[in-house]
Amino acid sequence: MQKAERGSAVNPTGAIVSSRQKLQDQQKKHGPSLFTSFASHTARASGHPLTFLSAVLVIVGWAACGPIFGYSDTWQLIINTSTTIVTFLMVFLIQNTQNRDSEAIQIKLDELIRVTKGAHTVLLDLEELDDKHLMKIKACYEEIAMESRKALKRGKKDTGTPFVHIETV
Repeated sequence: MQKAERGSAVNPTGAIVSSRQKLQDQQKKHGPSLFTSFASHTARASGHPLTFLSAVLVIVGWAACGPIFGYSDTWQLIINTSTTIVTFLMVFLIQNTQNRDSEAIQIKLDELIRVTKGAHTVLLDLEELDDKHLMKIKACYEEIAMESRKALKRGKKDTGTPFVHIETV
């Protein structure tokens, strides 16, 4: 039987399954939440060309009704209120979708760091640090970049993994 690494488990068949894999399996069984599903579909639909065309047609229809209603305050209030409500709701739906996309990208980047030999695993979950600590780490990498540029000017290669000490926080 295989020995599982930290954060992993061995399934009944003897294969090592990561904690992330267990979460993915649970997600497949239960599916995304109703809000997550709604937000994803709505965000996807809002970026579709037919949705844009529909919005243009609504505006054209509203403008065409202007003379019928004498360009009244009520006529103007209808479009102002409608667009405000749609905008207000879309902000939350799109933000939800962007938050999930950002989290997924961070997890993928963390996984690439984790499996790369010689990578600084202290960089995992870096987005959770405060600005002060981020600037310190950024300065370390700016120093590497500066040294690499100097090496290129001297005719040397800028590839490889130069040693850098990343301060732990």
